[in-house]
Amino acid sequence: MSASSLATPTRHESPLLAARHRRLLGTALTFLALGAVSLVMLLPLYLMILMSFRTADRAFAYPPDLWFTSVTFENYPQALFRLLPFGLYVKNTVILASLIIVGDLLSCSLVAYGFARFRFPGRDILFGVLLATLLMPFVVRLVPLFILFQKLGWINTFLPLVVPAFFGTPLFIFLMRQFFLTIPPELVDAARIDGAGELAIWWRIMLPLSKPVLAAVAIFSFQNTWNDFLGPLIFLQKAEVKTIILGLYSLMGMQAEWQLVMAAVVAAVLPLIVIFFLFQRFFVQGITVSGLKG
Repeated sequence: MSASSLATPTRHESPLLAARHRRLLGTALTFLALGAVSLVMLLPLYLMILMSFRTADRAFAYPPDLWFTSVTFENYPQALFRLLPFGLYVKNTVILASLIIVGDLLSCSLVAYGFARFRFPGRDILFGVLLATLLMPFVVRLVPLFILFQKLGWINTFLPLVVPAFFGTPLFIFLMRQFFLTIPPELVDAARIDGAGELAIWWRIMLPLSKPVLAAVAIFSFQNTWNDFLGPLIFLQKAEVKTIILGLYSLMGMQAEWQLVMAAVVAAVLPLIVIFFLFQRFFVQGITVSGLKG
């Protein structure tokens, strides 16, 4: 075998190796960039947790101490049980979030099924009008809504926040409609041939196959309700119906020390973090699949 024949595979392999090295380098740089961005985004959360364990004299110490050197666990019971009825606020928020999640899942999935599987004149125009309502901020509707709910006697109840969820949320309708389009229409046609009605198809076929997007919508709905400030501030004025965000606002009004405020904020944020990590697989799958078809 000549020397030229031995050298031929080397000339073919070197471009492949170079391309592989470039891919590895690009992947490494991508992970480094994502890691740097993640650290920047997690830094405020870390500082908030750090301050929640500080004593009053070390909360704003100079030079700043970025480690858990002097900690105390007294901030949490003082902020959550002595200054605030934190348990009451959590109970109100959980009840409110549960009712809103049920309303969003039922109404939005039903409307999304109609847009995805029914063909009727003006369907696309009506769907475009629905999406256009996303451009209308809540503050534009706030005054007429308040007047309406005041006339109905719903102020200081959960009804102004719960009842609208049973009439559909445009963003969630869009997400569910996009997901329903990915389900093979043959399943729906086979069910219709077998004599199933549209409500039975929606309940027995579409919803069981849509667990990822249902989980994503439930997480979004829970997060929006848990973090909502303006709606409860306007409609929930009595102390016994306030939510956890209004409790944090009242703690700020007490001019409490910052380490106590940070302890209450950490306790309020913790459920959101736990729920996201428990259901992140369904959440990511529901978001990614929902954008595949238009």
